[in-house]
Amino acid sequence: MTIVVGYSPSGQGRAALRAALRYAERSGEDLAIASHQYNDAATGMTAATEAEVRAELAEAGARCGDVTVHSSPEREIGEFVLAVAEEVGASLVVIGLRRKPPIGKLNLGASARRVVLGASCPVLAVKDDPADLSRRAATAS
Repeated sequence: MTIVVGYSPSGQGRAALRAALRYAERSGEDLAIASHQYNDAATGMTAATEAEVRAELAEAGARCGDVTVHSSPEREIGEFVLAVAEEVGASLVVIGLRRKPPIGKLNLGASARRVVLGASCPVLAVKDDPADLSRRAATAS
């Protein structure tokens, strides 16, 4: 089986990637990364390249089965993640969520809601790690 992770180079994308790696390492499953579009301040709408994704995997210390990278800068994020999950017969889909202020209810974005409601397998939704943002800001300085 294969674990699918929705990825962009953001706090929530990295949190999803780390969670998917933990599950893949424990289960011995392969990992399919759905590198979806995001808005880059310098280049506009783009998706992380396979080289960028593999560099992120190396930084995270990936120790899992086969890793494939699927990339689509043009497709709606939720639909793209679901299409990759269907294509590989996913056993689990992992997505990242933005941190939101506590308001007493779960407030999913449109893409996350589409994945949660449309997936034919379990979905793990993880929040971004604020410490990750601080670490990255410190190393960029």
